Amino acid sequence: MTVNLEVAEGVGTLRLDRPPMNALDVATQDRLKELAEEATRRDDVRAVVIYGGEKVFAAGADIKEMQAMDHAAMIVRARALQDSFTAVARIPKPVVAAVTGYALGGGCELALCADFRIAGENAKLGQPEILLGLIPGAGGTQRLSRLVGPSRAKDLIFTGRQVKAEEALTLGLVDRVVPAGEVYAQAHAWAARLAKGPAIALRAAKEAVDTGLETDIETGLAVERNWFAGLFATEDRERGMRSFVEEGPGKAKFG
Repeated sequence: MTVNLEVAEGVGTLRLDRPPMNALDVATQDRLKELAEEATRRDDVRAVVIYGGEKVFAAGADIKEMQAMDHAAMIVRARALQDSFTAVARIPKPVVAAVTGYALGGGCELALCADFRIAGENAKLGQPEILLGLIPGAGGTQRLSRLVGPSRAKDLIFTGRQVKAEEALTLGLVDRVVPAGEVYAQAHAWAARLAKGPAIALRAAKEAVDTGLETDIETGLAVERNWFAGLFATEDRERGMRSFVEEGPGKAKFG
């Protein structure tokens, strides 16, 4: 399989496995969607890591496969391509991308689907589609601009240039830079810590933030308000408040 889902300590690792560069062909896209939906459904998966291995995250789409597609074929495929990445972005649990080596084109777009990005010092990210006479087609024009702002996104998309890890950190494209050999361990530790948190509240927080970014502030505030009130019906809220009163802050243990 070109993508696998491995679960340990409440963390599901979506592992890309298509040597040598984890090129995201049609079969890999479809498998990614299938496993993202499985991670969404599974109660034993409380947080997710996206990882491509020690050497490369994903170098982009399979250009040879794409070259063979004509306009009619891509009209059909473009929606399925976006749907596979959206399935990752819509996982209602904390998601971290563990980025080593190249994360270009579709690889960068996949990292953009995560809530948090930890990059190795050897990472290089970019949206080089313009060099093929194209634009990003798996969410890059939308998610990148929301993450780093329109001017910085246009610079990366218009030029197709690659940025090293430290510049990516400065731009806000990644959130932490660590030695390459520590990327997965740190990403898994981040996910494992959140996997012990209140699952429904984390889902609420993610939906409220993401919805607010996609709509006007009044709609975002309504989503926040409804989730905030709704969480008062959960056992986690009772446990968290009781622990705060009896033991002090930060000591609650959630199931």
